[in-house]
Amino acid sequence: MLDVLTLDQLRTFVVVAESGSFRSAAGRLSRVQSAISHAVANLEAELGLALFDRTGHRPVLTPEGQSLLENARDILLRVDAMRARARGLGEGVELELSLTVDTLFPISMVGAALRKMRAAYPSVSIRLAVEPLGGPITSLIEKRSSLAILVGEDFRDPRIALEAISSVEQVAVVSAEHPLAGQQSYKKISLQDLADHLQIVLSDPTPFTEGRMFGVLSPQTCRVSNQDAKHAMILAGLGWGRLPSWQVERDLTEGRLVRLATSALGRNSQVAAEAYLAHRLDEPFGPAALAFRQALTRLIAT
Repeated sequence: MLDVLTLDQLRTFVVVAESGSFRSAAGRLSRVQSAISHAVANLEAELGLALFDRTGHRPVLTPEGQSLLENARDILLRVDAMRARARGLGEGVELELSLTVDTLFPISMVGAALRKMRAAYPSVSIRLAVEPLGGPITSLIEKRSSLAILVGEDFRDPRIALEAISSVEQVAVVSAEHPLAGQQSYKKISLQDLADHLQIVLSDPTPFTEGRMFGVLSPQTCRVSNQDAKHAMILAGLGWGRLPSWQVERDLTEGRLVRLATSALGRNSQVAAEAYLAHRLDEPFGPAALAFRQALTRLIAT
């Protein structure tokens, strides 16, 4: 008997439950009230139970109806998702948007842009990785990602198209408990002073930058695999290093970190690096990627 249930019956059931009356449901579905009552009655006959108590002024869900309401909603959600996915396939929408983001780029902004993309293309799955240095461009070269966000001018490949989207400020900082924190007169700390202390630096998980050094000034280093570990080690007072300003803004305001008192690491101990949205030349943007790009650029502009 259940094989003859229809999506129309289930949708009508849900709308009646949500609107509170057959009349309101008829208005929402642009149908006459008798058709709404008939659809619900047929559904109840197929299920062999009453979904609504009609003894009062308004129909009230029975315990059985309340129990089955979530099942009906779940079925309709899955059907709508299948329709959206089929529509996307017909329009050439990607099944998945794979993205690798440089650790220096604010990941919250990426999340906001992905949320807007998903609002337009709910059938598109997301695969997101966050990697330092050569990780994002390597993910494109190896076709592990369709999009990447790179930071800096050191990562180039003729197979990769780049579009400048913003800049990322990096600040040279140290824990307020570190010996270097006490030297707060600019130009007081020299490069030699910095070299006398442990520097916290990121390691490249790829061979892309093998044999190259990026801002390493001290022979004493602690190499970490991700930005959060670098942040934690600097906060712990283990050493000094550069961190993106979005990551340390609160620490600086609340005094846990201080800017290094030197002009040898940029004005106000700060430098800017360009951020790029990148993709392979032989894999142009699909509709979902274009939606992500548009959302991200708009968020950056605000």
